[in-house]
Amino acid sequence: MNITAARILVVDDDPALRDLLQAYLTDTGFVVDLAEDGQAMREAIQRATPDAIVLDLMLPGGDGLTLTRELRTQQSQVPILMLSARGEEVDRIVGLELGADDYLAKPFSPRELLARIRALLRRAQTAPTTVSARDCFGPYRLDRSARRLLAEDVDVGLTSAEYDLIEVLIDRPGRVLTRDILLDLLKGYDRDPFDRTVDLRVARLRRKIEPDPAHPAYIRTVRGLGYLFNPKGADG
Repeated sequence: MNITAARILVVDDDPALRDLLQAYLTDTGFVVDLAEDGQAMREAIQRATPDAIVLDLMLPGGDGLTLTRELRTQQSQVPILMLSARGEEVDRIVGLELGADDYLAKPFSPRELLARIRALLRRAQTAPTTVSARDCFGPYRLDRSARRLLAEDVDVGLTSAEYDLIEVLIDRPGRVLTRDILLDLLKGYDRDPFDRTVDLRVARLRRKIEPDPAHPAYIRTVRGLGYLFNPKGADG
């Protein structure tokens, strides 16, 4: 995917903001589609699959949280940048829990939005490589070229954010990684002081790959420090 020519879908019920973002992002080289609500978003996706979605939290006829859940239920892995005028912590937590990849509170500068979109697109780019022993653990195999995690050749269905996390962990087995280190490795721009992002991603990923998420074998918590990836699972 050529980042500069990526297709961005902006979903917001504010026509002035939609027009502003379309003009700004088009000037930077993106192809931009617009939608004012959930139904228009679905129709836009039917016409052309976006490379990333900028999704407002508060929408008529289906809010951003509901739409995020709907997309992830359909196994859509398109990166989602959620917007909200409220910027409350609970909105961020719920949005990230449901599968949003990033969060930006209104008002924001177009330049920051652009940086966030580019970071999401960079992380979503494929990086072909040969399968190594490190990319396999338990019943799982990491397919880096397709950015997928497979369990006996069945796609686990990770979001873009969850894939980024498992890739970072797989590349650093047996090492204790603090939340700050993980944030630095996962973010492609200045870090947001809201640092529960890592904990939320870990919790979501555990629910998908751990035999017992309450007693994780692969992604272990090191109390007071951070997380450690153990590819041997319960045997290690």
